[in-house]
Amino acid sequence: MASTNTHNQKSFLVPITIIGLMFFAIGFALGINSYLIPLLNSALEISSTESYLVLAATFSAFLLFGYPASLVIGKIGYKNTMALSFLMFAVGFYLFIPSANNESLALFLVASFISGMGNTFLQASVNPYITILGPIESAAKRMSIMGIANKLAWPIAPLFLALVIGKEVDMVQLTDINLPFMIIIGVFLLLGLLALLAPLPEVKAAGEDDENGEDCPYAASKTSVWQFPHLLLGVLALFLYVGVETISLGTLVDYATTLGLANAEYYAWIAPIGMVIGYICGALLIPKYISQDKALRICAYLALFGSVMTVVVPEQYSIYFIAFMALGCSLMWPALWPLAMTELGKFTKAGSSLMVIAIVGGALIPTAFASLKDVFGAQNAYMICIPCFLFILYYGIKGHKIRT
Repeated sequence: MASTNTHNQKSFLVPITIIGLMFFAIGFALGINSYLIPLLNSALEISSTESYLVLAATFSAFLLFGYPASLVIGKIGYKNTMALSFLMFAVGFYLFIPSANNESLALFLVASFISGMGNTFLQASVNPYITILGPIESAAKRMSIMGIANKLAWPIAPLFLALVIGKEVDMVQLTDINLPFMIIIGVFLLLGLLALLAPLPEVKAAGEDDENGEDCPYAASKTSVWQFPHLLLGVLALFLYVGVETISLGTLVDYATTLGLANAEYYAWIAPIGMVIGYICGALLIPKYISQDKALRICAYLALFGSVMTVVVPEQYSIYFIAFMALGCSLMWPALWPLAMTELGKFTKAGSSLMVIAIVGGALIPTAFASLKDVFGAQNAYMICIPCFLFILYYGIKGHKIRT
């Protein structure tokens, strides 16, 4: 798959910068959950499983709206879909205010679900867009650059909330979140306007409009998106990856609180630092020095090491090994997308919608983690990551090569 856009690399600079802002917005919106989880846990006096439902609500939107998002992109284009997503975000964030005023977990879940809808439509737009915006062989390089913007935003969200509120998490009242959310709503509406007015060219993958299969002979013989085993295995790998990445990014404040560490929100930086190191390596090394599939294998080994060590070392040190899990996760997203989307031709948009639906792993796997935490303790709950990383390793070794 290659871009039909014939502009040189310089012409990509403005679109890549704007899309980088979009990836930052995705990370910021998801990072809000890492602040809300311990806040709801203490303010509403609910269990870990119940407080982690805000993550489940956010990510469940991907399951329901992943495919409709691809249909909307087909109708109105990538750019207009990006603008629409920010309007959805603003509605979701506004609903957090009455949720706090009424101390209602149910309303928080509705607000999280609607912001998750915004995230679904934005991810469905920006991920295939940045994959197509240039040669497929260097897609992981572009995704790595996007990943830096995305993952730096995760810890900035709880830090922003903490700075505006000006209190320790365990001292915060639910209504204290009203002011920061009003600011966030304003910023996201401005980003929506930027998306609408930005000079973003509409792009298509090679063979996307080619019914005769001249540009992509492999896809020409297929009648359904379900006939691409490398895509379907990639969807499962992405499902597992999003789940374990969300655990590594979204549980740090909660885990630090559980361990009784002071200024728990500062521990939110552990995972993003590991991820940014990985993304920098990806931007520098792919594809010149290492291939996308080799990067995936190396990262799977690193993540396995981090998840095993998080479980077995003394708990006061275990939180720091989550950085290795995160480092391993760093190049999984940039590698999985182009490996799974290769040679889809006219099924590119359908394949992309399946990949977006797979993001629901961020709802199910962290919820299972929270249940394990309630029963076996926080440290032991990280065991759930090990089988997930083992499957991702299999995909990097063999799964992405399977063709029929």
